[in-house]
Amino acid sequence: MIPRLAEAKESDRAALGKLLLLAAQIAKKLELAGGYRVVINNGPDAGESVPHLHVHLLGKRALAWPPG
Repeated sequence: MIPRLAEAKESDRAALGKLLLLAAQIAKKLELAGGYRVVINNGPDAGESVPHLHVHLLGKRALAWPPG
């Protein structure tokens, strides 16, 4: 398990790549062709309440920039 992105190691390269490719596959299944955002929170100030690496896939609406 990778606790958070900041603690990922070189040996986690394949797992990180699979995580992003899976996010793209899920976005396709959810028909997010108009666009989507992949978010990874890292640390309490970013909203991470449970330290385990995961992504948030945001879509189905126009997203503003900057986020937050």
